[in-house]
Amino acid sequence: MSSKSDSNSGTFVQSLAKGLQVIETFTHDTSHQTLADVSKITGQSRAATRRLLHTLVQLGYAEFDGKLFSLTPRTLNLGYSYLSSLGLNEVAYPFMQKLTDEVQESCSASVLNGFDVVYVARVPTSQRVMSITLNIGTRLPAYATSMGRVHLAGLPFDKLNSYFDDVDIQAHTEKTVTDIDTLKAIIDQARREGFAIVEDELEMGLISIGAPIFNNNHQTIAAVNISSHTSRMSIKSMKDTVLPKLLECSRNISEALAKSQ
Repeated sequence: MSSKSDSNSGTFVQSLAKGLQVIETFTHDTSHQTLADVSKITGQSRAATRRLLHTLVQLGYAEFDGKLFSLTPRTLNLGYSYLSSLGLNEVAYPFMQKLTDEVQESCSASVLNGFDVVYVARVPTSQRVMSITLNIGTRLPAYATSMGRVHLAGLPFDKLNSYFDDVDIQAHTEKTVTDIDTLKAIIDQARREGFAIVEDELEMGLISIGAPIFNNNHQTIAAVNISSHTSRMSIKSMKDTVLPKLLECSRNISEALAKSQ
């Protein structure tokens, strides 16, 4: 995140920042918005918001049906450019495919962005594990996911505290852990053990186990997980059957990324 001094410097382009802010207002829950919706979320004037939205329409990044604005698939190019520069998708996919073949469950990889994990690679199976469709670009709250918790476990303590100072924690099910002290203890455990398991917290019936992906400096730069349904997997079977293979996968991805840099 840029500092205030950066935003006041001659190198900061305010119009670009405002345009990116407009794009970021479109989420799974706000995929179609009115001009007033976007203006309210960004805090920008309606006139400025109108210019930015119609610029996105003219460039092919958004569309307008006369009432509602929505993003187009072209915005994915922005994400793919990032993924290409990171190299994670290309490097991780063979190891993720191998893991999926071995355990017969869906495998995903993510990066931490703000308060959420963002899916950057995925090897699905025919067995659906969530009510929503998980795709590259899907965002889920870090505090309630296995990958999110290993991401948070990799943060310096000051950044972890800042995360909990600012995040809006909501109960997604009756089993979602919402107490900050309890969450911090869970994240401490993930830091010590090198993995995290989440069951029934994001969605009832969903169980997942996640492990970190490291760079050369042993900093967590991504995470990989296996997701299943509680009718097929328990915490014990996740630890006994999946965990050794998952840790091997995350280790292989970390080593391959290091060699590709």
